[in-house]
Amino acid sequence: MKQILLSAALTAVLSAPLSAQEAGEEDNGPSLMERGAELLLEGLVQEMAPALEDLQGLMEEIGPSMGAFLSEMGPALAEIAKEVEDWSAYELPEILPNGDIIIRKKPRDKAPAENEDSAEEGVTEI
Repeated sequence: MKQILLSAALTAVLSAPLSAQEAGEEDNGPSLMERGAELLLEGLVQEMAPALEDLQGLMEEIGPSMGAFLSEMGPALAEIAKEVEDWSAYELPEILPNGDIIIRKKPRDKAPAENEDSAEEGVTEI
């Protein structure tokens, strides 16, 4: 994660357009905007360092168990993903007290068509 943040910061700094020096103008170092951007990125890296270290520790802790889970359940989950055409048609999964997981389909609207309503009431449309 540190590498991603650092590479993004370096890319942002290095991709900033460079200004051409005019003849007779001396190089006074980075402009205020460049220096401000550098300070901002340095501050972000310093602020994010503890959170990134915690995240790295968490990933080291749960990584092996997550790998085992994916190796066992991966093929089954891939099969389910092939079968389901529209995930929005399902409710969120529910875990029962006994550990079973249920994924219910959302109820369909059973509102009859407008013509069926009026036909049931004995009214016809003209």
